[in-house]
Amino acid sequence: MAIGQIYNRDKFLQRIRSKLNRPKPEKLARPSWPHAPQHEVLKDLTQDELVEVLIKQCALIHTEACKTSSENLADTLHGIIQKEAAKSVIAANDKRFEQFGLQHFFKQQLPENGCIVHEWDPALGREKNIANAEQADIGITFSDITLAESGTVVLFSHANTGRTVSLLPTAYVAIIPKSTIVPRMTQATAEIHRRVQRGEAIPSCINFISGPSNSADIEMNLVVGVHGPVRAYYVIVMDK
Repeated sequence: MAIGQIYNRDKFLQRIRSKLNRPKPEKLARPSWPHAPQHEVLKDLTQDELVEVLIKQCALIHTEACKTSSENLADTLHGIIQKEAAKSVIAANDKRFEQFGLQHFFKQQLPENGCIVHEWDPALGREKNIANAEQADIGITFSDITLAESGTVVLFSHANTGRTVSLLPTAYVAIIPKSTIVPRMTQATAEIHRRVQRGEAIPSCINFISGPSNSADIEMNLVVGVHGPVRAYYVIVMDK
Protein backbone atom coordinates (compact mmCIF):
# COMPACT_ATOMS: atom_id res chain seq x y z
CA MET A 1 0.00 0.00 0.00
CA ALA A 2 1.37 3.44 -0.94
CA ILE A 3 1.86 5.80 1.99
CA GLY A 4 -0.58 8.72 2.01
CA GLN A 5 -2.89 7.23 -0.65
CA ILE A 6 -6.61 6.93 0.06
CA TYR A 7 -8.41 3.73 -0.94
CA ASN A 8 -12.17 3.04 -1.26
CA ARG A 9 -13.08 6.51 -0.05
CA ASP A 10 -16.27 6.85 -2.12
CA LYS A 11 -17.49 3.40 -1.11
CA PHE A 12 -16.80 4.15 2.55
CA LEU A 13 -18.62 7.51 2.46
CA GLN A 14 -21.56 6.00 0.59
CA ARG A 15 -21.91 3.33 3.29
CA ILE A 16 -22.08 6.03 5.96
CA ARG A 17 -24.66 8.02 3.97
CA SER A 18 -26.78 4.89 3.59
CA LYS A 19 -26.71 4.21 7.33
CA LEU A 20 -27.72 7.83 8.00
CA ASN A 21 -30.29 7.77 5.21
CA ARG A 22 -28.74 10.81 3.57
CA PRO A 23 -28.56 11.41 -0.19
CA LYS A 24 -25.29 12.03 -1.96
CA PRO A 25 -24.71 15.80 -1.89
CA GLU A 26 -24.51 17.88 -5.02
CA LYS A 27 -21.13 19.31 -5.95
CA LEU A 28 -20.44 22.18 -3.57
CA ALA A 29 -20.37 25.63 -5.12
CA ARG A 30 -17.73 28.12 -4.08
CA PRO A 31 -19.47 30.81 -1.98
CA SER A 32 -19.70 34.33 -3.34
CA TRP A 33 -19.45 37.05 -0.73
CA PRO A 34 -20.93 40.55 -1.25
CA HIS A 35 -17.91 42.16 0.36
CA ALA A 36 -14.28 41.08 -0.03
CA PRO A 37 -12.08 43.73 1.60
CA GLN A 38 -9.15 41.33 1.74
CA HIS A 39 -8.67 41.82 -1.99
CA GLU A 40 -8.38 45.60 -1.66
CA VAL A 41 -5.32 45.78 0.58
CA LEU A 42 -2.23 46.89 -1.38
CA LYS A 43 -3.90 45.88 -4.65
CA ASP A 44 -2.90 49.00 -6.60
CA LEU A 45 0.79 48.88 -5.75
CA THR A 46 3.36 48.27 -8.46
CA GLN A 47 5.86 45.44 -8.14
CA ASP A 48 8.57 47.92 -7.12
CA GLU A 49 6.29 49.40 -4.46
CA LEU A 50 5.58 45.91 -3.11
CA VAL A 51 9.35 45.44 -2.78
CA GLU A 52 9.52 48.49 -0.53
CA VAL A 53 6.59 47.23 1.58
CA LEU A 54 8.40 43.90 1.97
CA ILE A 55 11.67 45.55 3.02
CA LYS A 56 9.88 47.75 5.55
CA GLN A 57 8.14 44.72 7.05
CA CYS A 58 11.43 42.81 7.25
CA ALA A 59 12.74 45.44 9.65
CA LEU A 60 9.86 44.53 11.99
CA ILE A 61 10.41 40.78 11.90
CA HIS A 62 14.17 40.77 12.57
CA THR A 63 15.04 39.92 8.98
CA GLU A 64 17.77 41.54 6.91
CA ALA A 65 16.57 42.33 3.39
CA CYS A 66 18.57 43.57 0.45
CA LYS A 67 18.08 44.16 -3.26
CA THR A 68 20.38 42.82 -5.94
CA SER A 69 20.42 41.82 -9.60
CA SER A 70 20.77 38.35 -11.08
CA GLU A 71 24.24 39.38 -12.26
CA ASN A 72 25.33 40.28 -8.72
CA LEU A 73 23.40 37.53 -6.92
CA ALA A 74 26.43 35.30 -6.31
CA ASP A 75 28.40 38.22 -4.83
CA THR A 76 25.47 39.12 -2.57
CA LEU A 77 25.17 35.55 -1.30
CA HIS A 78 28.92 35.40 -0.78
CA GLY A 79 28.76 38.55 1.34
CA ILE A 80 26.11 36.98 3.58
CA ILE A 81 28.12 33.76 3.94
CA GLN A 82 31.20 35.78 4.91
CA LYS A 83 29.18 37.86 7.38
CA GLU A 84 27.97 34.64 9.02
CA ALA A 85 31.50 33.17 8.91
CA ALA A 86 29.79 30.07 7.57
CA LYS A 87 31.81 26.93 7.06
CA SER A 88 28.96 24.84 5.65
CA VAL A 89 25.91 25.52 3.48
CA ILE A 90 22.95 23.42 2.40
CA ALA A 91 20.86 24.39 -0.62
CA ALA A 92 17.67 23.07 -2.12
CA ASN A 93 17.98 20.94 -5.25
CA ASP A 94 16.22 23.58 -7.35
CA LYS A 95 16.55 24.20 -11.09
CA ARG A 96 16.43 27.93 -10.41
CA PHE A 97 19.97 27.84 -9.03
CA GLU A 98 21.08 26.84 -12.52
CA GLN A 99 18.75 29.33 -14.18
CA PHE A 100 20.26 32.13 -12.09
CA GLY A 101 23.81 31.07 -13.00
CA LEU A 102 24.85 29.91 -9.51
CA GLN A 103 26.44 26.55 -10.42
CA HIS A 104 30.01 27.91 -10.37
CA PHE A 105 29.34 29.70 -7.08
CA PHE A 106 28.18 26.57 -5.26
CA LYS A 107 30.31 23.93 -6.98
CA GLN A 108 33.63 25.82 -7.21
CA GLN A 109 33.79 29.25 -5.59
CA LEU A 110 32.52 28.26 -2.14
CA PRO A 111 34.49 24.97 -1.89
CA GLU A 112 37.66 26.76 -3.00
CA ASN A 113 37.10 29.19 -0.11
CA GLY A 114 36.83 26.34 2.41
CA CYS A 115 33.03 26.20 2.64
CA ILE A 116 31.37 22.79 2.52
CA VAL A 117 28.31 22.77 0.26
CA HIS A 118 25.54 20.17 0.47
CA GLU A 119 22.63 19.92 -1.93
CA TRP A 120 19.39 18.28 -0.81
CA ASP A 121 19.57 14.95 -2.59
CA PRO A 122 16.73 12.37 -2.40
CA ALA A 123 19.25 9.64 -3.28
CA LEU A 124 21.03 10.21 0.04
CA GLY A 125 17.95 9.31 2.03
CA ARG A 126 15.96 11.29 4.56
CA GLU A 127 18.24 10.84 7.57
CA LYS A 128 21.43 11.90 5.77
CA ASN A 129 19.78 14.98 4.28
CA ILE A 130 18.43 16.01 7.68
CA ALA A 131 21.87 15.48 9.23
CA ASN A 132 23.42 17.75 6.58
CA ALA A 133 20.82 20.41 7.35
CA GLU A 134 21.44 20.13 11.10
CA GLN A 135 25.17 20.66 10.63
CA ALA A 136 24.88 23.51 8.13
CA ASP A 137 25.53 27.10 9.14
CA ILE A 138 23.26 28.43 6.39
CA GLY A 139 20.30 27.02 4.45
CA ILE A 140 19.43 28.57 1.09
CA THR A 141 16.21 28.23 -0.91
CA PHE A 142 14.20 30.17 -3.44
CA SER A 143 10.84 31.63 -2.43
CA ASP A 144 7.93 30.33 -4.52
CA ILE A 145 5.51 33.07 -3.47
CA THR A 146 6.39 36.08 -1.29
CA LEU A 147 3.93 38.09 0.81
CA ALA A 148 4.88 41.76 1.01
CA GLU A 149 2.49 42.69 3.82
CA SER A 150 3.81 40.16 6.34
CA GLY A 151 7.34 39.54 5.07
CA THR A 152 6.53 35.90 4.42
CA VAL A 153 8.17 33.49 1.99
CA VAL A 154 6.13 30.52 0.79
CA LEU A 155 8.06 27.31 0.14
CA PHE A 156 6.64 24.29 -1.66
CA SER A 157 8.33 21.25 -0.14
CA HIS A 158 8.95 18.28 -2.42
CA ALA A 159 11.45 15.47 -2.94
CA ASN A 160 14.23 17.87 -3.97
CA THR A 161 13.53 20.54 -1.35
CA GLY A 162 13.11 19.25 2.16
CA ARG A 163 11.62 21.67 4.68
CA THR A 164 14.60 21.21 7.02
CA VAL A 165 16.77 23.27 4.62
CA SER A 166 14.99 26.37 5.92
CA LEU A 167 14.40 25.07 9.45
CA LEU A 168 17.56 23.50 10.91
CA PRO A 169 20.59 25.63 9.90
CA THR A 170 21.69 28.51 12.15
CA ALA A 171 20.83 31.07 9.47
CA TYR A 172 18.41 31.01 6.55
CA VAL A 173 18.65 32.81 3.19
CA ALA A 174 15.62 33.17 0.91
CA ILE A 175 16.28 34.20 -2.68
CA ILE A 176 13.24 36.19 -3.79
CA PRO A 177 12.72 36.92 -7.48
CA LYS A 178 10.74 40.17 -7.65
CA SER A 179 8.11 38.44 -9.78
CA THR A 180 7.15 36.17 -6.85
CA ILE A 181 6.03 39.08 -4.65
CA VAL A 182 2.28 39.48 -4.08
CA PRO A 183 0.49 41.84 -1.68
CA ARG A 184 -0.62 39.38 0.99
CA MET A 185 -1.95 35.96 2.00
CA THR A 186 -5.09 36.53 -0.08
CA GLN A 187 -3.20 36.43 -3.36
CA ALA A 188 -0.99 33.53 -2.28
CA THR A 189 -3.90 31.25 -1.40
CA ALA A 190 -5.71 32.29 -4.59
CA GLU A 191 -2.67 31.27 -6.64
CA ILE A 192 -2.47 27.90 -4.87
CA HIS A 193 -6.19 27.39 -5.57
CA ARG A 194 -5.68 28.21 -9.27
CA ARG A 195 -2.94 25.61 -9.48
CA VAL A 196 -5.22 23.01 -7.92
CA GLN A 197 -7.98 23.93 -10.39
CA ARG A 198 -5.53 23.45 -13.28
CA GLY A 199 -4.82 19.95 -12.01
CA GLU A 200 -1.24 20.66 -10.93
CA ALA A 201 0.30 18.44 -8.27
CA ILE A 202 0.53 20.56 -5.12
CA PRO A 203 2.90 19.47 -2.33
CA SER A 204 1.28 18.22 0.85
CA CYS A 205 3.61 20.51 2.81
CA ILE A 206 3.58 24.24 2.04
CA ASN A 207 5.56 26.36 4.48
CA PHE A 208 4.84 30.01 5.25
CA ILE A 209 7.97 31.50 6.86
CA SER A 210 8.16 35.03 8.23
CA GLY A 211 11.77 35.65 9.20
CA PRO A 212 13.63 33.80 11.96
CA SER A 213 11.71 31.81 14.53
CA ASN A 214 10.19 33.88 17.35
CA SER A 215 8.50 33.16 20.63
CA ALA A 216 7.07 35.41 23.33
CA ASP A 217 5.20 32.71 25.23
CA ILE A 218 7.20 33.10 28.45
CA GLU A 219 6.36 36.29 30.34
CA MET A 220 5.83 38.11 27.02
CA ASN A 221 9.57 38.33 26.42
CA LEU A 222 10.47 38.02 22.74
CA VAL A 223 13.12 35.40 22.03
CA VAL A 224 14.42 34.93 18.47
CA GLY A 225 15.64 31.57 17.19
CA VAL A 226 13.87 29.27 19.63
CA HIS A 227 12.85 26.53 17.19
CA GLY A 228 14.55 27.46 13.95
CA PRO A 229 17.16 29.76 12.39
CA VAL A 230 18.46 32.55 14.60
CA ARG A 231 18.93 34.91 11.64
CA ALA A 232 17.16 35.27 8.30
CA TYR A 233 18.14 37.10 5.12
CA TYR A 234 15.90 37.95 2.17
CA VAL A 235 17.76 38.59 -1.09
CA ILE A 236 15.40 40.25 -3.56
CA VAL A 237 16.45 39.81 -7.21
CA MET A 238 15.09 42.93 -8.87
CA ASP A 239 15.40 41.88 -12.52
CA LYS A 240 13.58 38.55 -12.14
